[in-house]
Amino acid sequence: MRIPILACTALLCASTSIAQLTTSPDGGNKKAMVGEQIGITDVTIHYDRPAVKGRDGQIWGGLVHKGFADLGFGTSKSAPWRAGANENTVIEFSTDVKVEGQNLPAGKYALFIAYDPNESTVIFSKNYTSWGSFFYDPKEDALRVTVKPVPSDKKVEWLQYQFTNETETGATLELSWEKLIIPIHIETDYVNLQIASFRKELRGEKSFNPGWQSFNQAANFCLMHNTNLEEALTWADHSINGAFIGEKNFRNLSTKAQLLSKLNKQDEAKAIMKDALTLGTPAEVHNYARQLLAQKKNQEAFDVFKLNYDKHPNTFTTNMGLTRGYSALGNYKKALEYANKALPQSPDNGNKINVERLIKMLNEGKDVN
Repeated sequence: MRIPILACTALLCASTSIAQLTTSPDGGNKKAMVGEQIGITDVTIHYDRPAVKGRDGQIWGGLVHKGFADLGFGTSKSAPWRAGANENTVIEFSTDVKVEGQNLPAGKYALFIAYDPNESTVIFSKNYTSWGSFFYDPKEDALRVTVKPVPSDKKVEWLQYQFTNETETGATLELSWEKLIIPIHIETDYVNLQIASFRKELRGEKSFNPGWQSFNQAANFCLMHNTNLEEALTWADHSINGAFIGEKNFRNLSTKAQLLSKLNKQDEAKAIMKDALTLGTPAEVHNYARQLLAQKKNQEAFDVFKLNYDKHPNTFTTNMGLTRGYSALGNYKKALEYANKALPQSPDNGNKINVERLIKMLNEGKDVN
């Protein structure tokens, strides 16, 4: 049977319009992604990784052109480097951030670099869907910052991005390739972002499940960061007395007591803490006393260690408490007595080694805290 010419033409068109199968990127480059959470901000980068491939000394200022250049394709006659290979390097921030001290709203951006050995310009472009920097338009810039490239003794064959110098509020995003690093510092307004997140979550499902723990967690965060103390006090109160979810226990009472102390309401704080100590486990009371030691409140810490011992005498935890308590007051002989009691009670070898270390210090007349 003869197939009509029109049908043959249709079959030919269909065969030539079939999409290509999935393969690795052109030129042997590698696709990659890297991400990190800074505080509660997600930062992710998708990029393609070119290799040096024996072109040592020809990468920076050669393959990676200096400044802006006409790449001979696309609409841009003054394009930066695409900070990778093939498609755009795309960076995304889940919240507003600061890059090198300058504000950048949450969102997705193409990441470009105008390389210079002394001072490179890092560009965040709102147009992250175009191919590379061939269609770069400065009108689409969301932010430009300048950074200083750093020579490295270590050779990096495949271009890579990684996070370094991490803190609770920031990190440095480093582009490393051949023997050069381009560092980009990112900061978040972590504390305020976290508190805003608490306010939202404490009006949703997590206000009821897990309940008191959620409100205490938010209050304790403010306590540890010395911020929004009055608001934290309302959260602590709700953790203790809130309808359906309130529960009076050592953890939320001690949080409230410490908040009151920071708000210079010492008498109320002492009364609440006295109540809390009657509800604490030996470990909770011991850890609270150690917090007092860290604050140099040695007599107050000793009193708590002693209360814990009187309630739970001659246990590993309470013997260790009086070891630390007497040591803090300078009574090393008495501290040694309780350390020797604690030694055979050690729950594992790691604790035994630690107690032996403390005994040695006390024999040498040294404070173990």
